[in-house]
Parts: sequence; C-alpha cells; structure tokens
Amino acid sequence: MAAQKDIRKLDLAALETALQNLGEKPFRAKQIYEWLWTKNAHSFDEMTSLSLPLREKLKEHFVILPVQLAEFQQSTDGTIKNAVRLHDGNVVESVLIPTETRTTACVSSQVGCSLDCRFCATATLTRMRNLTAAEIVDQVALIDHQSRRDFQRPLSNIVFMGMGEPMLNYNSVVEAIEIITTPFPKGLGMSPRRITVSTSGIPKMIEKLADANLGVGLAVSLHAAIEETRNRIMPFTVKFPLSDLLKSMQYWYEITRSRITIEYVVWKEVNDDQQHINALVRFCKKVPTKVNLIQYNSIGDKNFQQASDDAINAYIYALEKQNIVVNVRRSRGEDIDAACGQLANKNQVSNPES
Repeated sequence: MAAQKDIRKLDLAALETALQNLGEKPFRAKQIYEWLWTKNAHSFDEMTSLSLPLREKLKEHFVILPVQLAEFQQSTDGTIKNAVRLHDGNVVESVLIPTETRTTACVSSQVGCSLDCRFCATATLTRMRNLTAAEIVDQVALIDHQSRRDFQRPLSNIVFMGMGEPMLNYNSVVEAIEIITTPFPKGLGMSPRRITVSTSGIPKMIEKLADANLGVGLAVSLHAAIEETRNRIMPFTVKFPLSDLLKSMQYWYEITRSRITIEYVVWKEVNDDQQHINALVRFCKKVPTKVNLIQYNSIGDKNFQQASDDAINAYIYALEKQNIVVNVRRSRGEDIDAACGQLANKNQVSNPES
C-alpha cells in the first residue's frame, strides 16, 4: 500500500482531486477542510458529519499529524508558555500573552533557529527543520483555546516572534497566515491586521512578503543602526547590510503603506551611547516606523546586560523629538523563560530518548 499522505498538506483544490480519485464527491473536500482548519480536528473519527465508510477510507489513505501539548507553564503575570511536541518528537515553544484588552499568541516557525544572534537563547539551538503550515496553525488553535478557557475571550493577535526566523520558512508561514485569515468555514477568520511577522532583517524576503499583499504587519529586529555593532551582535547580518535592509523596508512601505515596527533592545556598553541613539534616529527618518524599546531578558551572557533607565530615556527623548513614535515594552513571562529571546526549550522535553 502506498504511504499515507499528510492530508493537511493539501490545499482545497488538491483535496477535491484526491477525493475524486477515491471515487468520492468533490464537495466533501469542503466539509473535511472545515473539520481540519476551523474545528481543528486531530482525527478522522472526530469528523462526525462524514459517513463511517468515508472516514475509514480517509484513514486508509491519509494521516493527520497534530501537535501535542508536552508541557504547560504559567507565569505570575498570567503569561502561558507551551512546549509543543511535533509528530517527529521535536519540540517548539509558543506563548500566550494576556493583557486587559487583548490576548496575543507568539508562535514559532522553526525547530531551533538558522541565525546566530548572540543575545538570543533560541540561537544556541541547532535548526532541525522548518515547521509545516499545519504545525503553525495548531499553535494558534491551542492558544485560542487557552485564551477562551482562562481569559474568557478569543485570541486577538498573533506575532511570529517565537523560535526561528519566519522569513527562512517563508512558504509555510505564508500558507499558515492564509489559513488563519481565510473566513469561516474554511479557515479561522482572523483579520490579517492583527498578525505581525517579525524578522531579523532579510531584505529579499521582506520584499517578497510585501509583494504577497497579505495585509499583515512587519516588525524588524534591528538593535543597532551602526553596521559594526549590528554585525558583532548579529553576525549573520554581514550578508545583509543596513543599506539593503533600509531599501527593503522602504519598498515594504511603498507597496503596503503599512508602517514598520522596529524592535530594539538597549544593552549596557553595547548600544547605549549617543552615537547609537543618533544612528537609530537617522535610520527611522528614512522610512515610516515606530520603535519598540524592549526590556532585555538575560540568557546568562555577561556581555549583554540591561541598559540603565537613563539610557532608555535618552533614546525616548531623541526619538520623540523627531516625532518618531516610541514605546517601551516590558517583558512578560520572564519567570518561566517565556519572554522575548528566552525560548530555548530548557526543560529538554523534545528528546525523550536522551
């Protein structure tokens, strides 16, 4: 017998064709699609609107490979961190971040990470593989369930800021976004304006995402607008100079008319001086942006320490003086290693054999 296919890798048209080849009516594909994506069914037995013979036929030819919650931790501030086991035993982490008015899902796109940012715990992990679109959507569905259960409201926002670089798993990320934003009953029906894709700065892929016209937001983890500093703390950026990054961001705004969020951590004796402040201001004046100054979450490297309040205030003063919107983001879930830059699967639940 031929190997079973992962049914969630088929789009609706491909599923219709597959059903026709099995002697079934193609309209059944829409029913199955609703079970898979809107109702998040993890087995064919759950698809009770389908006849038993059809369910048995689906079991024979296809497989569903859902994620499983391997570990659950909740912070004193309400933040939830999920360790999510994939079908092959690998584990990624995703985070639910609640506030009084919204619930945000921070989802992963890769097992490990392809990049080498020195200040990020995830970068210490070897990139094992990209996640499928279904594995990304499963994280969203899980967090939506937790939000409804624990906070009595549906998930309101999604950020691709978990483990991995989303732009290096572009196809799966875009496919997941399309499923998430497709109206009921074929998708989750979420507004693309509530989704943000965060990148460490890969110009060609920023332009490609702009051309896709998905309606999502873009965030760029910059951390230094001086080339030498940026290359030192994010070595991979040697291949992606600031001039190329700026051009891609200008292209993004030209195509989407959507202002870009710059994510920026200020570290003591790394980028906390006036030279770095002035460089960021000059950079931001060249493309419509807003700046999030992010509290640093230690990963145990003494070379990276949170900057003083005076340094943060100097950034705020300089940016606001030039009418650049700036916000200070305090971390959530730091006590459970769920804060920005801390996702590294420290509990090692991914390798039961080790």
